Amino acid sequence: MFTARRGRLAFVGAVAALAVAALAGCASGNPLGAASTDSAGGSSGAIVVGSQQYYSNEIIAEIYAQALEANGFTVERKFNIGQRDAYLPSLENGEVDLFPEYTGNLLQYYVPDTQARTSDDVYAALADALPKGLRVLDQAAATDQDSYVVTKEFADANKLTSIGDLASVTTPLTLGGNSELETRPYGPKGLKATYGVTIGFIAIEDSGGPLTQQALKDGTVQVVNIYSADPNIKANNLVTLEDPKGLFLASHVVPLAGDGVTDEAAAVVNKVQAALSASDLVALNSLSVNEQESADTIAKGWLAEKKLF
Repeated sequence: MFTARRGRLAFVGAVAALAVAALAGCASGNPLGAASTDSAGGSSGAIVVGSQQYYSNEIIAEIYAQALEANGFTVERKFNIGQRDAYLPSLENGEVDLFPEYTGNLLQYYVPDTQARTSDDVYAALADALPKGLRVLDQAAATDQDSYVVTKEFADANKLTSIGDLASVTTPLTLGGNSELETRPYGPKGLKATYGVTIGFIAIEDSGGPLTQQALKDGTVQVVNIYSADPNIKANNLVTLEDPKGLFLASHVVPLAGDGVTDEAAAVVNKVQAALSASDLVALNSLSVNEQESADTIAKGWLAEKKLF
């Protein structure tokens, strides 16, 4: 498992590896499989890698970018674009070529009433749902999906283990999350339709971050939407409610690629995907949240740890 200590040690090796890559270009011994400089970026030159305005997504985007650069591709970064309503048009019109996504949430964006729930079914349905010019590369074992979380005190007081148990709570409930959650299929309407839970809503625009968690702790809201790979769920002794009816789709990390991503570039990214585990993602997120390391430092350390330079 990737750790903070090993990550910092690996960072030194990663810097050296980058220096060698810069001098040698695309060395044939590169375990990611080097591409020729002439083919890097396809006809458009640089591969534009984007990210959401979410620290974990930026880390993954930075890993893609550094892996591509280590293999001779020219990369341009357009990070912190925002949520799907903001960045998907940029992918569809070719302004962005590559973006870390999440299978279930992306499928539900394009097909709100999808019946797919398992990892394989969601991935297969997503490939068919994407607009022309976009494709998904390999999904990783790593997941970072929506979940509903309560404090342990609230769970104990109301005997909560699953989302459906919220229906038996006699006091008013309020859900906190990014503003788009209010209209998502798994938001308040989905809670009512799937589990019979009546709940209010407050927008908190930090993707389950400190503001969201503070609102939960001080009782402003009783339930919050936090991504499952957030290390602070465990650190703050919060309780993730089980979802036996599949309100949330299986959601694995998956690269969303446009026509500017060549087969050679896709092969590099897919090797990254094959190495990215669920425990890795929690550890990477912990380095960002708890140790305040930058995305580029975290990415360098992880790539070196996995020997992907």
